[in-house]
Amino acid sequence: MGLYLNIKKTKVMTTAGNGTVHIKIDNEELESVQDFIFLGSKIDRNGESGPEIRRRIALGRSAMQGMAKIWKSKDISIVTKIRIINAIVFPISTYACESWTLKKKDRRKIDAFELWCWRRMMRIPWTARVANKTILERVKPNVSLEGKITKQRLSFFGHIMRANSLETALMLGAVSGSRRRGRQKTRWLDTIKADTNLRMEQLKEAVSDRKVWRITIHKVAESRLRLNG
Repeated sequence: MGLYLNIKKTKVMTTAGNGTVHIKIDNEELESVQDFIFLGSKIDRNGESGPEIRRRIALGRSAMQGMAKIWKSKDISIVTKIRIINAIVFPISTYACESWTLKKKDRRKIDAFELWCWRRMMRIPWTARVANKTILERVKPNVSLEGKITKQRLSFFGHIMRANSLETALMLGAVSGSRRRGRQKTRWLDTIKADTNLRMEQLKEAVSDRKVWRITIHKVAESRLRLNG
């Protein structure tokens, strides 16, 4: 087809075995990696979202620290500072979150990061003995950061289901064979079912009506408002 591979920029990742594979092109071996960045997201060979979530939280922290002068300024109101966080910091931390499969420890990390942002904005250190509940009462967020992630994930699910495209077939497709013994890994569709408490047949019916689906998403997102105190 007239295309050429830049071997120095080409990496290989496999989900089989121990993750090591040996491929040579023109007697030069391609680098085998355990993860890589693709379209701004970290892809892990285990298919878990944990590494990408930790990476995104770290980027969000860097953004907060880079705007230290804004948080210290007394000329900028709290309302404006909250808008800045919602417009700049949180979008950086939740980029491509529609595809995340959240575990309990991931949810705790996200909650902790959100509260860290509010405390840093108001310049309240952890040693000040101010409860998280008090912080949230001052900020008064409409929905928690995890709630926003849930809202984006459910909106994405509805969009894909209504499209009835190749993406829909891939999302609903099943791999032949049985799953391993013991506790199974949480799948992306499992989180959708857990968020809505609906079976797949009910989900297909719900997403067909945009108005009903928007109401469902709003209720689920609102239920995530309360963080751990």
